[in-house]
Amino acid sequence: MAVRFLRKTSVWLKKHKTTVLAVSCVGLFGANLSYHVFPEQTFKLLHECWSAGQPAELSERLCGVFQDVLQDTEVKSPDSYRAFAASGFHPVSAGIPWLPAGSLVGIPPNFDSTTEDKRGIVNHVVVINGKKVDWESSEGVALREALTFSVQAQKFAIAREVAYLQNGSPLKIAVVAPVCLAGTFLCGRGIKLFLGVSHGPVILRSLCNIVTAAGGLFFYYLSYDALTYHVDCKADRRAAMVSEDYARGGVEFYDKILSRNRILRDLMGTQGMKVYAPSGNLFPRHWFRIRYTPYTYRRKLIVNILRDLQA
Repeated sequence: MAVRFLRKTSVWLKKHKTTVLAVSCVGLFGANLSYHVFPEQTFKLLHECWSAGQPAELSERLCGVFQDVLQDTEVKSPDSYRAFAASGFHPVSAGIPWLPAGSLVGIPPNFDSTTEDKRGIVNHVVVINGKKVDWESSEGVALREALTFSVQAQKFAIAREVAYLQNGSPLKIAVVAPVCLAGTFLCGRGIKLFLGVSHGPVILRSLCNIVTAAGGLFFYYLSYDALTYHVDCKADRRAAMVSEDYARGGVEFYDKILSRNRILRDLMGTQGMKVYAPSGNLFPRHWFRIRYTPYTYRRKLIVNILRDLQA
């Protein structure tokens, strides 16, 4: 019974393979983009910061900083960008500015802190390895300093998220999977025609399909990581080029991210060593991938921009 079903399925797939490929590509593109098409219903619910059982409100000061960034970056449609209080330690974003739902930029509670007033940090509980961080301990003081940014660094961090959305980065990244899927299918057919095994033994065709699929998967990982690297650097460059103050804030922002990661590496013990490198960069999940653009490289990029602006 199962063999008969598999045969019927195989025959049906061969007959409608172009349609299946098209539907699969559209489905992949839609799934990757749904996060950005409906940011209020997906992204915000996932990243929203809560306080006393209610969604936290963004302070008036941070709302003002956000509006200043939109003005400094010369956003054409400021109403398409909205800010909200997000969990975590640095800004996040999602959305496509020219769609009706617009874009969202999440600003974390530690951005409410300043060098003089650190209530935005110490008023929140941070748990690492099941233990609350004591803000008065040596590790707590170091972590608190690493989470406290100047206004210039805050503006840079928000500006890079705005630039990320302005550049159409979500669309670019969403295209990778369907393009690689279609490319793998076409390459597979071309290789089988070239080798003359299109109508050959099942074993040879299966072997060819496996090799092609493995190559397609590897190319997808390579393309995805390369594009992520490109859009991250482009957003950093665009935010740093706003002014010398923004570039200086960018250097501070990445300095403190690296410092924070080194502190978390020590606090988290064995798990921290798996997540963070001694330099403060994030470790990739797989040995052949660079899943995250190194913070050290991003800092170096902005240092070079700052030097050019100062020249």
